[in-house]
Amino acid sequence: MDADDLEDRLQATLPALDKLRAVVRFDLGSDGSTTVDARESPARFTTDEDVAPDCTIKISSDNLAKLLDGKLDPMLGYTLGKIKVVGSLGVAMKLIGAIG
Repeated sequence: MDADDLEDRLQATLPALDKLRAVVRFDLGSDGSTTVDARESPARFTTDEDVAPDCTIKISSDNLAKLLDGKLDPMLGYTLGKIKVVGSLGVAMKLIGAIG
């Protein structure tokens, strides 16, 4: 899964992400990254690298696919180091509720 695939998968969840009121960057390592700006409704994808994220989720594309398919528990993934969070853990927890 690359950044474009991620955007396709997350497109359906954008209305739920409106409630975040934050900027979240998904860092897929060599597969790229994408940023969701949900500071204002409606939430949208942005390529503006100048937008500082409140939270960055570092995850491999394989683990992200598992997470979105419900095959990877987010808390277990975080505990095992498969998911790393840089920035606000509170925003990360809201994100789990929105896409989980």
